[in-house]
Amino acid sequence: MQTLTVELADRSYPINIGAGLLRQESLLQAAVLARDILLVSNTTVAPLYADAVRQSLGDRRIIDVILPDGEQHKSLATAGRVFDVLIANRFGRDALVLALGGGVVGDLAGFVAACYQRGIDYVQVPTTLLAQVDSSVGGKTAVNHPGGKNLIGAFHQPREVFADTDVLATLPDSELSAGLAEIIKYGLLADRSFFEWLEANMPALRRRDPQALAHAIYRSCQIKAQIVERDEREQGERALLNLGHTFGHAIEAATGYVEWLHGEAVGVGLLLAASMSQRLGALSAADVRRVAALLERAGLRTSAPQIGAATAADYMRIDKKVQGGRVRLVLLTHLGEAYITGDYADAALRSTLQEYFGA
Repeated sequence: MQTLTVELADRSYPINIGAGLLRQESLLQAAVLARDILLVSNTTVAPLYADAVRQSLGDRRIIDVILPDGEQHKSLATAGRVFDVLIANRFGRDALVLALGGGVVGDLAGFVAACYQRGIDYVQVPTTLLAQVDSSVGGKTAVNHPGGKNLIGAFHQPREVFADTDVLATLPDSELSAGLAEIIKYGLLADRSFFEWLEANMPALRRRDPQALAHAIYRSCQIKAQIVERDEREQGERALLNLGHTFGHAIEAATGYVEWLHGEAVGVGLLLAASMSQRLGALSAADVRRVAALLERAGLRTSAPQIGAATAADYMRIDKKVQGGRVRLVLLTHLGEAYITGDYADAALRSTLQEYFGA
């Protein structure tokens, strides 16, 4: 097992990465001190791993909430259902929420924990690659709104994160690829050598080589942790982690959160960010081709839905990163370094959207 710590003073917590963590009873028992536990999972994950978690937790009062699977269920209505269970079972402020699942489960369970009685502890047990490298780390919790993704949420750091690489064996290929999109994002925004390592090792990652996956997860979490430590509440630098996301969220919202996995949309968003960076003179055409080639080798789409540039722009304007009516974008100075800006040529954005989304 490898462990790294997100250093946030009294909100610091460890991220544990390794094989078989759910079978090591002492790990969860040491992290979860509460006697009353709300186990939040979904219909796909719970049959596979909920029993192992219950066994590891030992003699506690554990109440399950098993949610439908899918991004469309990350809503206020679903959160309300979870609040109802907490209240009906008279959970107090010393209770704990345990999120067992992918990004939807983790985001929603964390949001509930942030709000219930003004905040109770929660532990993340992410079961998708995307959740292990991104959404389980950093304390962003949220639910979606029909007007946009993650518009209703709170910053609430978990007590601990357990990324068991063994659970990735049951992950569908499409979900594995979705997680690889977020891993590629980290190389693009912060570490050119890691991007080049991904180019060399993508076949190993696709075949789920344990050592390759462990390295990719660790380095991704390390990059994110370092940024979160410097800017926990996204007042500046943390927005770099949104590379590809403003474009990707527009794809998800325009298609009703059912046609695209989050990571698939982010992957196309990374390509749009690279393409716009080329239009602004930062990247070369060869750089953009490298990004596209790596996304394809990761099993990801490189074509956006033909929703039209105007529709895509409308969804981008309700993104959380809009300031003063101006869409702030994360773009690339070169492969391995990103920057945040609202000062760009509108023509470059317009032509990028038209190329990928249609006129």
